[in-house]
Amino acid sequence: MLDVRRLRLLRELSIRGTLAEVAEALQYSPSSVSQQLALLEKEVGVELLRKTGRRVQLTPQAEVLVAHTAQLLETMEQAEADLAASLTTVTGTVRIAVFQSAALALMPDTLTRMAATYPEVRIEMIQREPETALHETWARDFDLVVAEQYPGHAAPRYPELDRVKLTTDAIRLAIPPASDGGPAIRSLADTAELAWVMEPRGAASRHWAEQACRSAGFEPDVRFETADLQAQARLIESGNAVALMPDLVWTGRGTTAQAPGASRQAAPHHLHLGPPLQRPAPGNPGRPGNPRCGGCRSGKGRRRVTSRRRTCSSGAKTLCFLRHCG
Repeated sequence: MLDVRRLRLLRELSIRGTLAEVAEALQYSPSSVSQQLALLEKEVGVELLRKTGRRVQLTPQAEVLVAHTAQLLETMEQAEADLAASLTTVTGTVRIAVFQSAALALMPDTLTRMAATYPEVRIEMIQREPETALHETWARDFDLVVAEQYPGHAAPRYPELDRVKLTTDAIRLAIPPASDGGPAIRSLADTAELAWVMEPRGAASRHWAEQACRSAGFEPDVRFETADLQAQARLIESGNAVALMPDLVWTGRGTTAQAPGASRQAAPHHLHLGPPLQRPAPGNPGRPGNPRCGGCRSGKGRRRVTSRRRTCSSGAKTLCFLRHCG
């Protein structure tokens, strides 16, 4: 019978690419990883790795084993989840990767509810960019990931993850507080001569915002770049910039930011470029009768993954819940 631990090392190598990265992720030495994979080759009786320069490449036979290993790990984790569900007390650690606005708008209430409902579950949250977090969750570095996806920037699809739509999040034009001497802004095109703040180049939100401006007939004057949406909000409120902002940024905070044509009762005041935000309920109930955080198995293993996806149509983002199949 093949050694499951060695099979897992082979799968980790297919995901991470180098023996050194596998060793770092699993807290082994590179020599130990290499030795265990050599023993696996002896067990199966076929070549699994070929040297290509300083790296190693998986053979077709190794890829066959990797595919079966993924199914094997899913089966083992499902068994652990079913066993945990049969217990009266939910315990364990859940590691969650989130992006900034979700950490600010969604996580505080979720953490409070989890602490009240499952006090023996430890939640560990780390801020990560969505693309990185999805891959790390697929590699089982995280249990859950709250991510985002903008139109034209589809997130990678991993065969072992499924997703459930949560909700949508509108993207709106946010402008500084109205002033007597300021230019009248009634549409996106009216911001052509104003200073903009956007995320750094390469970010999906930056590409989407630039395309929106170009579709409106102008190239945005991006004077400020920051991935910190709270810093962007301060630049808008202080009168120094305009930006296209998701609704989640304003959750739980007041703002002096304005929007042309918006009701004074709306908070915040933006030009609406898409359908209004539909707030999701924190977490996900998972399977009936199986207490899980956001659909995550409550044991030590890493099983479920959430993703908050920005598939924006006419300025709206779609929130999705991703998890391991099985």
